[in-house]
Parts: sequence; C-alpha cells; structure tokens
Amino acid sequence: MDDYVPFALAGLREHAAHVLVVVNGALSDAGRVALESVSDEVLVRENSGFDIWAHKDALDHVGARIAEFDEVLLTNDTWFGPVRPYGPVFERMGERSTDFWGMTDHAREVPNPFTGKGVLPYHLQSFWIAVRREMFLSDAWVQYWRDLPEMPSYFDAVLKHETIFTEHFAERGFTHDVAYPSAEIGTKNPSLYRAEALLDAGCPLLKRRPFMQWPPYLDRHAVVGRWTLEAAERYGYPMDLFWQNAAHTIAPKDLNTDASMLEVLPDVDVSYDPDRPLRTVVMAHIFYVEMTDEMLDRADTLPSAYDLVVTTPDADRAAQIRAVIEHRGPRQGTVDIRVLPSNDGRDQSAFLIECRDVLLSDDYDLVVKIHSKKTPQDGFNVGRHFKEQQFDNLLNSPGYTANLVALFQREPGLGLVFPPMIHIGYPTLGRGWSVNKEGAEKMSAELGIHVPLDDISPLAPFGSMYIARPQALRVLVEHEWSYEQFGGAEAYRDGGLAHILERMPAYAAGELGYHVRTVSTTEYMAISHTALEFKLDEMAVTTPGYAYEQIELLRRAGFVGTGSASDFARMYMRINFPGTGARVRGIMASNSIVGKVARTVRRPGATIRRVSGR
Repeated sequence: MDDYVPFALAGLREHAAHVLVVVNGALSDAGRVALESVSDEVLVRENSGFDIWAHKDALDHVGARIAEFDEVLLTNDTWFGPVRPYGPVFERMGERSTDFWGMTDHAREVPNPFTGKGVLPYHLQSFWIAVRREMFLSDAWVQYWRDLPEMPSYFDAVLKHETIFTEHFAERGFTHDVAYPSAEIGTKNPSLYRAEALLDAGCPLLKRRPFMQWPPYLDRHAVVGRWTLEAAERYGYPMDLFWQNAAHTIAPKDLNTDASMLEVLPDVDVSYDPDRPLRTVVMAHIFYVEMTDEMLDRADTLPSAYDLVVTTPDADRAAQIRAVIEHRGPRQGTVDIRVLPSNDGRDQSAFLIECRDVLLSDDYDLVVKIHSKKTPQDGFNVGRHFKEQQFDNLLNSPGYTANLVALFQREPGLGLVFPPMIHIGYPTLGRGWSVNKEGAEKMSAELGIHVPLDDISPLAPFGSMYIARPQALRVLVEHEWSYEQFGGAEAYRDGGLAHILERMPAYAAGELGYHVRTVSTTEYMAISHTALEFKLDEMAVTTPGYAYEQIELLRRAGFVGTGSASDFARMYMRINFPGTGARVRGIMASNSIVGKVARTVRRPGATIRRVSGR
C-alpha cells in the first residue's frame, strides 16, 4: 500500500458521504490499517478484470444501498492527487445539469490507435467517472454491468469499456460533461500530452501514464515529464509520494527518461546544506595500489568527514595501501583495511560479502562505492575514458560533489546516483543487458524484486561505481552471497554473477520504494551528448519518420545479422509477413511429411525425392 493512495483518499473523503475501497489481490495488515483510516469499507477481491471488474464487484457489494446517494464516483489508483484542491471541481460540476461526467476526456480519433483501423470514439476517460441518480438507478445501468464482458488484458479494458462507455450511455439518452475538456486544452488526450496545462487549469489529478509511457512516443509529442513534476511540486504535492510509487512500479530506465532524471551538476556548490551533514562511508576496492592516492583525492571532495573501508586481495597490497594513507597525513574519520579471502567477484563480492556488516549496521546515511578501475584489456583510450567517466561524474570536485550529496539531502527517497550509460568506446547501446537479462530475471525472482526489468538495456551503474543510501541496497545486501557463487576469476564476464549484480542496484532499490538518478558534470555531458547526437543522426539516415516510427520499423525487421541476402530476406518477411517465419520454422521442426521434405530440401546438395504411399 503505497502512501499516495491514502493521501488521495483522505482528500476525497472530505467530499464523500461514503468511501468504498476495492483491492485487487492481497492486502497486508498494515495496508488495511492505512486504508481503513481514510475509508468506510474495504473490499478485497481476486486480481482479475482490472479496475473495471473491481467497480462491478463494488456496485454489486453496495447493491440497493446505492439509492441512498446522489452521485457515485468510480475512480482508480492510476493518478496522483490532490495536486490542486478537489473542492472547486466538485462545486463547479455539481452546478451542471448532466447524468455523468469525467475529469478529462479523449477526442475522437481515426484510425483507432489500438487497432489500427476503425474509429476510436470520443469518450470520458475511465479513471474518473461520476454518475448521478437518474443514470445509476436506470435499467440501462443495471444491464450494462450485468452484461460486462471478461477483460483478461489491458486492451480489453480499453476497448470493451473505457472507449465505449460514454457512447453507450449517450445513445441511450443520458447526457455527459467533462471538467477539463480536451478541446479547451488543445490536444486529443490532455492527461498524457498536456498534464502540466491541466494542473495549471486547476485539475486536482496527475496521471501516472506520462511517466510510464514508451519514451520515444513521448519524444515524438515533446512531452517533458520533468516540467510536469516541477509544476506538481510548485502546487504543493508531496513529491516523495510520487517517487515511492513510481520507483517500484515503472521500469527504471523508462522512468529515468520520461521524468528526465539526469542531473547535470555544476562545479560550484549551490545547494549543499552544511548544517545537515550525512554520515558517509567510502568503500574502496583497490587492486591497483598505484591508484590509491588518486582514489582518495576523489573521496576527499566529499563535503564532510567520511570513514574509509578498503578491501584488497592480499596482505602485501594492504601494507602498501596503509603506507600511502599514512603518508597523506592526519585525516578525519576511521580507516579499516580488509584483506579478502578471495578476489573472485572482485569489487562486487568485496562490497556485498566483506563489507556486509558495515552496510547493515545503520551507522551511515551514504555509502560511496568505488574501485581501482583501469580496464587495460580494452586499450589505453577506452580504459582512460571509462575510468574518468566513472570518477568525474561521481567525485569531480569539492563543489560538484557537494551538489551531488545535496541531492540526497533534498530527496529522502533518493536511493542511488551513478553516471549515465557508458557508450563511448563500448557497444552498450541496444545491448546493455547483453546476455545478463535471463540471470537478472532469475535473481529478481530469488530476491523478491518485482520492479519491471527494462526491455533493451537496464538503468544500471555500468562500471559499478555509485553513491547510495545503504538502506536502498538492503535487498541485495541482506542476501548471503558466497565467493564460490562468483565462479572464479575466469567467470568475471557477461552472464556471470558479478555482471548480473552490476545491473541490479536500481531494481533492488526500487523494490523498497527508492528512486535513482543519473548524474553528470557539464564537461562530460558536452562530450557525451555530441557523440550520442552524431551516432543517432547517422543511424537514422536510412529510415523514414520520427524516431519512434524508425524504432518500430527496425524492431519489426529484427536482427540485421551480417547483412547478407538471406538476412535481408528474413527482415523483409518479418516486416511484411509477420509470423510467417515462425510458422515455417514450426513446420520444418515437425515430424510431418512436409517438415521432413523441407528439411531435406534445405540440406546443401540435397535432391527432392518422391515420398510414396501418401
């Protein structure tokens, strides 16, 4: 039970004679207590039929008592509010003569975007429908809910209820109205395309959809979620309620993009509050001893004293590191140098196994995870860029690092910050998961992480350096890992545990309601953006349309392969005759006569022979 729900209900209760909450699925004791404090009844049902069948069961539950009321409001939990007060809307709509009304509407659209054909009728959006006595006491109302079809999918809910409800009752003589008409806002779907304008007009609600929609589609319509969230914050909505829910229900990379969660920070301190220092521990895994001074110089940019925990593979390195630290002179904060029983898993195992006691101690507000990164196997330029990309964007200068720590001071629900995805020198674009997604899915199931995994690439600290609240990492840290699980030095590769764990912190934090941000210096953003812009420009030159249309075309075409004639033939079939290839492969794999003949023909040098007796 996320906190935004009782907050929304508490405001609604001021305007309602009776509040009935319907829960699809299970409800914890704590969730029940939270709901009962802001409602009159709580009904728990199976998780089927989406909000539509929940409304049907609620109406059945109320039964004949519905005649006691003047208006019935059917709403759901797909919005945040109140961002603006409910009262003015209820008062304004209460003065209008209508049978049912909605908070927002959707203009008629041809063709129907859900089916690609026909018409999407004008309709009130179903997340908020208020119905008055003449309608909810009518035979038409009873018949509608009695004959409601099954809705196994989201598209069923849209096509079998939301988009037909308004037209269905209008055809039966009932009048309808809308609080914030799309025609006045100037777009077909203001709750998605112009949410900020709705708030400015007084709408009390902010829909979740603009922050979970496919980012290239929002890019096409220039929807900037960051501006919308800034508007909600200006109007006084407690943003921690938004972030708590979004963090564990929306795929992190989608959210990071839709809400523009990259913070480009200056090198001059403009936001840190020295009166609210955060207890900080720096955990540095040092394999390359010669990087010790460089790493500690970076750590010293932190705006307050910090404790230092160093992990290293052997006693000789530990002695050298201790000598470097002593040579640097007196320092504030403790120093703890730990020799690892094994270097299997490198910085990942050192952090999660050797430093587990520190991370679970509740002694710190922040942990800085760094390691002696060189990446020599990828060549000097690539290795240098990757190292600097990590360190510069986390611990660049005293002013920069102070601004970064201030993010945690400002946002209690901020769990991690880390640099943006590395893309210079590495082919991460389009393959950030590499072969690690299956392992991430298994790990999520094992650890109880239900945050949706991103599709193509994870939102992850590639390079495995970040600054975090230890509490946000509890899902990973509380699990008892072993060095044997990391599989030896040769297993430090894609598909191995270390590389899977590298991609998991944002999802683990999200499970606990902590959101994450990416951070960058102004210099690195200049380097990254210009390179990224040019690469995308070159990749887009041969495909028509907006970026989202180009992406859809390329995704339908599938893997290009080596660009051979057979590869292009397969791409042509996937685009123009989708499903045919799968059916052909199914036939060829079968033991039918056709399958046997097809496999024979496909063999190099094979000849067709007559199959007798058939």
